[in-house]
Amino acid sequence: MDSVYSYMKDCVPAPLFSLLQQAGELAEGRHVRVYVVGGFVRDLLLGIPNLDLDMVVEGDGIRFAKALARRCRARVTTHDRFGTATITLADGQTLDVATARTESYEAPGALPTVQQSSIKADLRRRDFTINTLAIRLNVDNPGELVDLYGGLRDLQNKTIRVLHGLSFIDDPTRVFRAIRLEQRLGFQLDKDTAVLMTEAVKMGLLHRLSPSRLSVELHHVLSEREPVKTLAGLAGYNALQCIHPRLKWSPELARLMKAVEKAVKWHAGVSLGPLASPWVVYGMALLDALPQPAVQETLARLTFPRRQRQALLWTSQESTRLLLTLDRTVKPSETFRALCNFPEETLMFLMAKTRSKRTKQKIVDLFTTYRRMKPILNGTDLKTMGFKPGPMYNRILGRLLDARLDGTVETETDERRLVQQLARQG
Repeated sequence: MDSVYSYMKDCVPAPLFSLLQQAGELAEGRHVRVYVVGGFVRDLLLGIPNLDLDMVVEGDGIRFAKALARRCRARVTTHDRFGTATITLADGQTLDVATARTESYEAPGALPTVQQSSIKADLRRRDFTINTLAIRLNVDNPGELVDLYGGLRDLQNKTIRVLHGLSFIDDPTRVFRAIRLEQRLGFQLDKDTAVLMTEAVKMGLLHRLSPSRLSVELHHVLSEREPVKTLAGLAGYNALQCIHPRLKWSPELARLMKAVEKAVKWHAGVSLGPLASPWVVYGMALLDALPQPAVQETLARLTFPRRQRQALLWTSQESTRLLLTLDRTVKPSETFRALCNFPEETLMFLMAKTRSKRTKQKIVDLFTTYRRMKPILNGTDLKTMGFKPGPMYNRILGRLLDARLDGTVETETDERRLVQQLARQG
C-alpha cells in the first residue's frame, strides 16, 4: 500500500504528515495500532481535498494523544466522556484522536454510550460503508488500506449504503448526512438504504432530535457548497417537516432558493469576498416559506447563535416592508439610508426575493458604488472652518454624503459651499 501512503503524503501539508508519521512510530513503541479513518480516507481516494483528519487508536486514545502532542510540541484538548482528544499544531491545523469504540443508543436521536473496542467494531458503528475505510499508520505497514465492510466497492460504484437495518433508528441525523453526501459527491442511495430512510422519516424519528442536534444538522445542510440540492433532496423524503410541520418544498421556495444561490455567488464574484455567514441567507429563504407564527416557533426551538437568530427573525418580519420602501426610493441617498444599516446577508436575501429588476439594481448599486463613496471633507476640516465639535458634525457629514450620492456636489469647493449653506440654515 505504498501508493496510498505516498499519495497521502502528497495531499497532506508537511507538518500534518509529519504528525501522522510520528503517530505511527509512537504506536509501534506502545504496541498499539493506529489508523486514520472516515471522511478523510473517503475523500483522499476520491481525489477531493479534505484536511479534517480523524485518528483511531486501538487502546487509550486520550493517553496516546497526550503523548503524541508532547512529542510534536502541540496542544491537546481532551473529551473524557467519549474517549477523544484534539491535537492542535502551531499552524492551527487540528487532528482528532479517538479510542476505538463501540456505541449503544438508549433512544433514537440520543447521544451514544461508548465502550472501548477494536478497529473492526469501531468502523462498524459508522454511518455508511464509504466512511468505514481506514489507513493504518504503524511503521511496520504504513498505508495499509483497511476495508472491512465493502466501502471501497461502494466508493467505486458511487453508492451510499448503511451498515445495518437499525442505522437510522440508532441515529436519525444520518438522514441528513445521507442526503448531504449524495448531493455533494453525486452518489446514489442504495435501494435498501433508501427504504430504511423513508421508514425512519415516516416513524417520526427526526422529530425526536434534540433542538441542539437538529440545529447542528440544519447548519451543516445550509453550509453545503450547494445547499439547494441538499434541501430538495431532503424534501423528497419529507424530511423538512422536522424543522416545522408546515414547511413544504414548493416551486416558489425552489425559485427563491435558486435566486439566493445566484445572489451569494454574485457577492463573492464582485470583489466583495465571501459573506460572513452565507448559510444564513439560505435560512432566510427557508423561513420565508412559513407564516410568521411558525417562524417564531422554529427560531425559538433552534439553537443558532444569537446574532444569526436575530437576523433570521428580523428579516422574516421586515423583508416585505423593506422591499416596499425600496421600491419607492428615488434618490441614491434614499436607497443608501434605507439599506446601509442592515447585514449583508439580509441584503442578499432582499436581492433574491425581489422580482423587480429596478429594486435589484438598487441593491447592486449599494454594494458596487454607494458604499464606497464618502465626503472629501472630514471632522478636521469642519474644525478648521470654525465649527465646534459636537453632534452637528454628524449631521453635516451626513448631508455631505447624501449630496455626493445624489451627484449635487463633486469637488471640495462644492462641499465647502454646501457646508456654509447648511450653517446659514442653522
